[in-house]
Amino acid sequence: MPVTVLLVDDEPLVRAGLRAVLAAQPDIEVVGEAADGAAVIPLVRQLRPDVVAMDVRMPLMDGIEATRTLLRTVSDPPKILVVTTFENDEYVYEALRAGADGFLLKRARPAEIVHAVRLVVEGESLLFPASVRQLAAEYGDGGGNPAARAAMERAALTEREAEVLRLMARGLSNAEIAGRLIVGTETVKSHVSAVLAKLGARDRTQAVIAAYESGFVAPG
Repeated sequence: MPVTVLLVDDEPLVRAGLRAVLAAQPDIEVVGEAADGAAVIPLVRQLRPDVVAMDVRMPLMDGIEATRTLLRTVSDPPKILVVTTFENDEYVYEALRAGADGFLLKRARPAEIVHAVRLVVEGESLLFPASVRQLAAEYGDGGGNPAARAAMERAALTEREAEVLRLMARGLSNAEIAGRLIVGTETVKSHVSAVLAKLGARDRTQAVIAAYESGFVAPG
């Protein structure tokens, strides 16, 4: 089955460009478009896309609020890629904090766009880890978020789970973590699932954001 994508951007040319790139792939299908975040919820319920590629800045409802609303109101929500003009943008970081799975630059090359969609669906690696680290360093309270620190303490990660989380934050995939720790990939998947469950994180992006904001991992 192809990966299905919903495009949300107030610029028709951006939507047309993304559609052209993604529709050219045999394993990706663009199932719908919208010009504002306010249209996301009904379209997601109707089309059930695997991924929503959504502009972070839109006139009526931006990508941050649309992400919050989507994750709060839709059961089994799709993966969310926020689309942005600027990489080092506080809006992008707020979207990640709100629950987005990653971000995509509007100037990205076609291969990068396709890779981003496939990667967030697979969920076994962090998208643009260096950029996420940079955003956390600038906008993540320097590890001084009390709620994040308390959540990390409550999680009571084992030594191995803590090690896995640190490697996740560096952007390593499950296979790469397995190679680093000299364990099987299924063992790593079990540790990742345990980390997500203990932190109450929907995916590894949210777990890594929590690690940075709690000071568990230094973003520098």
